[in-house]
Amino acid sequence: MRATLPRLTDRLSFGDGLEVSPVCLGMVQRPDVVGAAFEAGINFFFLTADMHWPLYEPLRRGLASLFKKKGARDRVVVCATAYVTQPDFCELPFEEVVGAVPGLGRLDVLAMGGVYASDFSGRLPVYRRHRATRFLDNSAVAASFHERGTARLAIEHELVDLAFVRFNAAHPGAAADLFPAVPKKRRTRLFNFKSMDGYVDPRRLDALGLDAKSWRPSPVDHYRFALSQDALDGALVSLSHAREVQALADALAEGPLDEASQQYLVTLSKADREAAS
Repeated sequence: MRATLPRLTDRLSFGDGLEVSPVCLGMVQRPDVVGAAFEAGINFFFLTADMHWPLYEPLRRGLASLFKKKGARDRVVVCATAYVTQPDFCELPFEEVVGAVPGLGRLDVLAMGGVYASDFSGRLPVYRRHRATRFLDNSAVAASFHERGTARLAIEHELVDLAFVRFNAAHPGAAADLFPAVPKKRRTRLFNFKSMDGYVDPRRLDALGLDAKSWRPSPVDHYRFALSQDALDGALVSLSHAREVQALADALAEGPLDEASQQYLVTLSKADREAAS
């Protein structure tokens, strides 16, 4: 467990000279979250190139608004992911992203979405070629892994610049079979996604009979849960409102969760799933 949690204003290096905040902002409900995040220190943003396209409209609008500010585009790093697996179709989706966001102009990171062992070897050469030829001026290759074994292989052999893996209170398995195997000194950065899976809202806690005096974890505590892991460099987050940016910053300032608190979140999540089944 790490001693302190990263701050929104911290910067991590990867790829060809990219410097990003340890928090990467993905889906939002309101475009103004983007400006609030940027002002708070977040400079890393995550777009989809195909799946869930409508859900990313507020983020696209927020980025378009941000890019109207002089010099703003050069101060942020934008990652776009495509879930299509056919190698022949790994270009056009990214071009459509650039065309859909005024002022975007380029993509700094190209990511393979929803990677499994069965498709990784076919997609990786295409993305590495994209980086070598600077397709859309990209500087790094990323992948969101849905199999931890494939993620481990990619990280150990530094096959990608940035790996996204799932770890949360409902799916904590990476703490046992992935994180211990991640080298401390490595070129590949490791980010979490789906941190909020396992969150139990207050009404559900009441239904479970949790004592009113017991700790009731907030949504941002689940980001603390993920980032308490030494192996994780950062997290992909989804924020609904601008006020949640400050809530996240305040939560990270509280520091990591100890092992007992982490287990408490896992136990609550398990109890909620069992009660619902």
